[in-house]
Amino acid sequence: MSNSLWRYVKNVQKMGFKNYVRAMWYIGDAKGGKFVGEDQFGNKYYENLNPEEETPGRQRWVDYTQHNFDASQLPPEWHAWMHHIRKDPPSSDFQMLQASRPKWIGPFRENLSGTRGAFKTYSTTQPKFHAWDPKVSQRAPSASA
Repeated sequence: MSNSLWRYVKNVQKMGFKNYVRAMWYIGDAKGGKFVGEDQFGNKYYENLNPEEETPGRQRWVDYTQHNFDASQLPPEWHAWMHHIRKDPPSSDFQMLQASRPKWIGPFRENLSGTRGAFKTYSTTQPKFHAWDPKVSQRAPSASA
């Protein structure tokens, strides 16, 4: 039995059938790992540091709560952990727990481009060119009638 097939079977046994189906639907892989934390939106973060089970660079992943998920739904502190910028997750990182967010930085919101909630500019200037609007006048009655 190959190493990747054995890893797959072990992870399916650890996860259970329901979690296996959800993982295959959302991330396309049967992964098993340690639960690391959860953000304010309900996204759950996992990590597996065993080099025999996971490929380097793929040992951290997120389980989104929404069905239509997007990478912009990760808060900045979790994004830094996911991309190996920070070693410890925000839920256990002492510096992240002690630091307070400055008041001039607003609350985190996902990128809404391409959705109904996207920002649309409103222009108050008059257009330089106007489309031609034909004006139809009444015909004169014919003299032969």
